[in-house]
Amino acid sequence: MGSHVAASIEISPQQAAESPDLPGLFPPGTRVYITDVGTDSAETMTAGARRLADLGYAAVPHFASRRVTSRESLERRIAMLTGDAGVEDVLVIGGGLDSPAGEFASTMEVLETGLFDRHGIRRMGVAGHPEGSPDFSEAAAEDALRLKQAFAERTDIEMRIVTQFGFDARRFLRWAEGLSAAGIDMPVHLGVAGPAKLTTLVKFAAMCGVGASIGFLKKRASAITTLVSGFDPDVIVDPIEAHVLANSGSAVKQIHVFPFGGMKKSAEWLRDRGSWFA
Repeated sequence: MGSHVAASIEISPQQAAESPDLPGLFPPGTRVYITDVGTDSAETMTAGARRLADLGYAAVPHFASRRVTSRESLERRIAMLTGDAGVEDVLVIGGGLDSPAGEFASTMEVLETGLFDRHGIRRMGVAGHPEGSPDFSEAAAEDALRLKQAFAERTDIEMRIVTQFGFDARRFLRWAEGLSAAGIDMPVHLGVAGPAKLTTLVKFAAMCGVGASIGFLKKRASAITTLVSGFDPDVIVDPIEAHVLANSGSAVKQIHVFPFGGMKKSAEWLRDRGSWFA
């Protein structure tokens, strides 16, 4: 690992299935998450995951629990991804929505079906919200993570927490290192935004409900952006990295990049800074 923490990245199902930029863009074995906004079929997700695997990456499809329409459709999607694309790693999140599209109101309800275990999923990420969420209280978020911790202890699946992105590195680190006091010891992958224009970031932050981050971003805009290149993620990642490298027992194990300014730009940045090398 050297003097840098590792990084994963996420892309859309369509990019995974079709983008001509993907071959050789990421180092072999990189975890590439495939987002699920509820509009892509199991076939599209599977085609994207299979292509990522063919290119030498580790495909990590998202499952948005509240968007799953039925137990049957959930099992079909898991079976296709594991059987046709060799997927062994997934990210299971709540997925927003005021009311569930089908029979699952939460991530835990999806996990409790046992379908991931049955189809050979070996690794799983669940969501973390270091600065809270408009949808639930911090206490509720902690309770949800405790339930997932208990699930991790009674299943063979290796669990981790993958967080929403934000711009306050100190707050994110405080949150991650405070989890053990709540009895949660799953490793944490901290979400960060890749290089992007400030206007793009503010738009995505509003869509993703990370309100506190928008305030922080605007307040510190001059410190963490440049007029030429826009947002400089190193301002967030450098202190995270320094903390992780100085604390071998840190809960934080790597970063997860949201490439709002485009996956090529994020890949270039990760290579330039030394997080990625082929």
